[in-house]
Amino acid sequence: MTTESLTLYTDAQFLSPYAMTAFVALQEKRLPFSVQGIDLGKGAHYAPQYRSQSITARVPTLVAGDFHLSESSAIVEFLEDTYPAPDYANVLPTNRYERARARQVQAWLRSDLLALRIERPTEVVFIAPESTPLSFEGTEAAEKLIDVAERLIANGSTSLFDQWCIADTDLALMLNRLVKNGDEIPEKLRRYVSAQWQRPSVQKWLALRGV
Repeated sequence: MTTESLTLYTDAQFLSPYAMTAFVALQEKRLPFSVQGIDLGKGAHYAPQYRSQSITARVPTLVAGDFHLSESSAIVEFLEDTYPAPDYANVLPTNRYERARARQVQAWLRSDLLALRIERPTEVVFIAPESTPLSFEGTEAAEKLIDVAERLIANGSTSLFDQWCIADTDLALMLNRLVKNGDEIPEKLRRYVSAQWQRPSVQKWLALRGV
């Protein structure tokens, strides 16, 4: 099966958790694609050409032939629909209940836990930890994340379901904001994060940063 020419636009520093999601999905499907970094610090995402492609002037943006699409969840759904099994690997569960749960996890991680995302930004994961303790709001968000993750991940499991899915990457990255910063987190969740972080697709994202 032939594929369209695919280009993924990410932040130039490779710190965006959402760009990482799209990158990992492309890698897991083993699709050939190129990566273009956009310097968000210099406002390159507001340049007319990029904005006309992205529409929302955000990263990631996927260019597939003449089609342009931004927002990581939309990109994942597009890839799953356009490059289905058996020719390509699934990145979302095939079971409809598990697929719905994976979508729930992804939507929740993108819409909640704001204090944690602010106080433990992805620089903590990819560059260096923060020395400032979590605020009351940050602690509440961390406790909520841990509570939800402990209920979703079975004891001894290294994935949300029997098979890996892209929601695992999203959840592991959020948990890694605590792990990499040395914040308190149950050992079960540490093992989950460690296993997810060793996936070749994730390691290739880290290689873009030279980590």
